[in-house]
Amino acid sequence: MTRQAVWRCAALTLVLVPALRAQVVEPAELERERLVELLKIRRVYVDRLAGGEVAAHIREMILAALHSARLFVVTENPERADAVLRGSAEDLVYTETFASSEGLSARGSLGTGSTRTAETQGRRTYASVGVGEHSSTRIAERRHEASAAVRLVNKEGDVIWATTQESTGGKFRGASADVADKITRQLLADYERARRMQGGREVFGGGQSPAREGAPKAPN
Repeated sequence: MTRQAVWRCAALTLVLVPALRAQVVEPAELERERLVELLKIRRVYVDRLAGGEVAAHIREMILAALHSARLFVVTENPERADAVLRGSAEDLVYTETFASSEGLSARGSLGTGSTRTAETQGRRTYASVGVGEHSSTRIAERRHEASAAVRLVNKEGDVIWATTQESTGGKFRGASADVADKITRQLLADYERARRMQGGREVFGGGQSPAREGAPKAPN
C-alpha cells in the first residue's frame, strides 16, 4: 500500500468513526429518555387487560390505586389521555398438595426340626420375629396468586414504562389489590427518579438522592 493510500484510509477513518458513534445511542441514554417521558404525562387511560373477568377485576384495582396516588389524572376517555396503560393480568386460586410416607417392616417364624444320620441323631429349634409399621401424611393447602404485566404507551405508540408484578396476598389485602398497589408504587418510584434526573441530582446508575419537596409519595 502506497503512502497516499494510507493517508486516504486514515482520513476516511477519522470521518466514519465519529459518524458511527453519533448513530449509536447508549443504553443509559435510552433509559434516561424513556424515564423523562413520564414527566410529560398528565392524563392516563387504563385499557382493558387481557385475561377475562379476573383481569377486569384487577383493572379496577389498578384504577383505584392510581387515582389514590394522585400522580396523574385517571380518565375514562382514551382520546384525552397522554398515555394508555395496557397489558394482561390473572388471578389464580389453586390447591397445592404435599405428600410423604414412612415405613418399617420385618418378618419372622418359629419351628423345630430333627436331623438323623447313620452316626448321629439330634433335634434343633429355630425362631424369627417380624415387625411392620407404615405411616403416610398428605397436606392440601389452598393458595391464591395474582400477577400482572403492564406497559405505559404514549400517543406515538412508544412504550415509555413497563413492569411485571405478582403477589400471593399481603397482610391486610388480597392478592389482586396487592398487585395493583405494587404497580402503582413502582410507577411512583420511577416517576420520582425521572424528576431527580431532570433536575440533575442523580447520576444515571448511581445512588439515590433525596426526594424533591412536594413530590408524589407512594401510598402506605
